[in-house]
Amino acid sequence: MSTSEIFLIAMGIIFLVPYVIWRVGRTEYYAPLVVVQIITGILLGPGILGALYPHYYAFVFNSAVVQSLNGVAWWAVMSFVWIAGIELDLKGVWEHRRESGITAGLALGTPLLLGCAVAIGLLRFSGWIGPSAAAWQFVLGIGMACAVTALPILILFMEKLEILRQPIGQRILRYASMDDVAIWGVLALILMDWQRIGKQLTFLVSFAIAAWGYRRLMVRLPERDRWYVGLIWLLLCGLGADWSGLHFMVGAFLSGAVMDGHWFDQKQMDTLRQNVLLVMMPVFFLSTGLRTNWTMGGSAVLLAGGVLLVASVSGKLLGTRLAGKILHWQPGESSLIGWLLQTKALIMIIFVNILLDKGVITSTTFTALLLMAVGSTMLTVPVATPKLRRLRALIFKAA
Repeated sequence: MSTSEIFLIAMGIIFLVPYVIWRVGRTEYYAPLVVVQIITGILLGPGILGALYPHYYAFVFNSAVVQSLNGVAWWAVMSFVWIAGIELDLKGVWEHRRESGITAGLALGTPLLLGCAVAIGLLRFSGWIGPSAAAWQFVLGIGMACAVTALPILILFMEKLEILRQPIGQRILRYASMDDVAIWGVLALILMDWQRIGKQLTFLVSFAIAAWGYRRLMVRLPERDRWYVGLIWLLLCGLGADWSGLHFMVGAFLSGAVMDGHWFDQKQMDTLRQNVLLVMMPVFFLSTGLRTNWTMGGSAVLLAGGVLLVASVSGKLLGTRLAGKILHWQPGESSLIGWLLQTKALIMIIFVNILLDKGVITSTTFTALLLMAVGSTMLTVPVATPKLRRLRALIFKAA
């Protein structure tokens, strides 16, 4: 068969298998379609499908097909991160900076510290730290992976719970927005290459100057032109960041972060995000699953994933509990916010993909972190839903 025919077979598997599992298994309550797609990507990877049916796996996911899938996945995730950057509510954060700063700082810092502690423990064993990483890069990368909040998935979950446009939903978006900025800032620090610092500084300075001109241009354009110009801007920023030694995902996030959400119709932005999730992101989930590795043994990977999950969830809940005491929230409020903020999924998967690309972590560590992201995300709605029923008054409580 030709490469194009095998590619279409792979694409059919990518879209058919998770949909059937999601629809027939009726998993929506605890595992929305996006989570099923991530799990399916793991199942279709070399550690499971490749081990059970090596000849079939080698036929469908040969090097030419994987290369084609990776190209689609790169553009999908760049578009997704760009949209996430645009949707950051930095203006709302500034208007409520004390409350947002305390909550976001504790919700990020506490799981970060616990995750770093786990990473220090992993350093005692071989096979976890990547070949290109210093110890501090590995520890900080694992810690930040435990602290991540997946802003786009959080938006989907809050839409499902019907609180996105309510005051509490907007508050949670502010906290997640601050955490998102911190995440990408820490990632840039981890990826700083002191041998290429000149190129990286050149990119950052050039980006700042270009962003000033770009913003002045965008406000003068009609909305129909802003979409196209925005995509060109996304490509240029991604290229510049990758050229400088930072990852193209850093450029994708920066390209969206300097844009204002009000430049675009909110319904069109929601539709674009949903279409990217529908049409392209399943390919990214599959390409992510192809990078999993179980060579250290399933028990070791599962144990590491479980410990990381405990550090992530407990750290987020402890952080929001401390924030609630400082800000005098009512009983139960901090727990609800903590459970919503602890969801990982896409942004953490993107984050650890970059760490793997840059040799900060190994594929074994990547697999453990991926399992942690899946577990974290699957816990969110089942735990948050009954809490929300008991605290309906919170929906209408402003900051």
